[in-house]
Amino acid sequence: MSVSCCGNNSESQASRNRRVLWIVLAVNAAMFLIEVFAGFAAKSASLQADALDFLADSANYAISLLVVGMAVRYRAGAALAKGLTMGAFGVWVLGVSVLHAFQGTLPRAETMGIVGVLALLANAACMALLYAQRDDDSNMRSVWLCSRNDVIGNAAVLLAALGVFGAQAGWPDVIVAVLMGSLAIHAAWQVIRQSLTELRKKSDTERVDLRPAADP
Repeated sequence: MSVSCCGNNSESQASRNRRVLWIVLAVNAAMFLIEVFAGFAAKSASLQADALDFLADSANYAISLLVVGMAVRYRAGAALAKGLTMGAFGVWVLGVSVLHAFQGTLPRAETMGIVGVLALLANAACMALLYAQRDDDSNMRSVWLCSRNDVIGNAAVLLAALGVFGAQAGWPDVIVAVLMGSLAIHAAWQVIRQSLTELRKKSDTERVDLRPAADP
């Protein structure tokens, strides 16, 4: 009886996770299309970084959907891949920020502000939807961390827009982009560490299960 209940709970959790992931995937894909055009039109490093983040998150959510309900090995492996992707994103953002700093680019503060508010609302809704599932496993935690970091990044983009508008210079935009890249690298390390821990525990469990039974 207890086994059946556990099975039903597991299936219900996987179904709930899939439903939430489909919603946040659709939101992130739509916001990527909006921000990628707005970022280049506004010549904003922080908006471009945020647009790429939406694209990376969309890919991450798609991967998460594929492994929901699978064995721990596959979910932890997917989380590891996502962690490495998040880290690569952070490094790319830092490179773009340096380029904009050398070029002395002046972004359009008005566009940054409007798109930043829209992105903030979208990511806040995603984070709220994912909150209940954030501790299910490393896979769902990586998804929630992505949304949490996005909310922080969107708020920073709005601050950058105010800074660009007030100073009439591009350095606030560059500073925010650097912070977003650094935050992505830190979150990537958290996800990678947890996924490796889960993979190691799974490997240790399998070795114990394969150990020959002691003679009576």
